[in-house]
Amino acid sequence: MDTTVSPASTAARLIVRVVFGFLFLAHGWQKFNEFTIPGTVGAFAGMGVPAAEVVAPIVATLELVGGALLIVGLLTRPVAILLTINMAVALVLVHAPAGVFVADGGYELVLALGAATLALFLVGPGRISLDAALFGKRQGVLAKLA
Repeated sequence: MDTTVSPASTAARLIVRVVFGFLFLAHGWQKFNEFTIPGTVGAFAGMGVPAAEVVAPIVATLELVGGALLIVGLLTRPVAILLTINMAVALVLVHAPAGVFVADGGYELVLALGAATLALFLVGPGRISLDAALFGKRQGVLAKLA
C-alpha cells in the first residue's frame, strides 16, 4: 500500500477543512448572535426537534467550536463525525420532507455539509493541521485506511 501523501491531497484536505469549518463556525455564530439561543430553541421547537431547549445550545456550540477546530485541524476526526451526525439528524428531522433545494427549506446544504465532514472523518486532517503537528501519524483508528 502506498503511504505517500501527494501535495494535491494535502491541499484538498486543507481546503475542505477550512471552507467547511468556516461554514459551520458561521452557522454556530449565527445561532448565538443573530438568532440567539432562545430564538434557536424556538426555531428548533417549531421544526419539531425533540428537547429543543437542550439540543439548541449543544448544536450551536458544536457548530461554532467544531467549525473553529476544523479550520485549525485539531481533533478533526471526532469533530467531523459529530458534525456528520448533526447534519444527518437535521436532514432526517427537518430538511428531507422539503425536497432538495435550500430555498424551500430543503436538504442540499445539510447534505453537502454532512458529506464534507464524513469525508474528513474518513481521510483525516492532512499534514497541514494541528493534529499532524501534535500527534503525527497517530491520527486515529482510520488513519491506516487513508
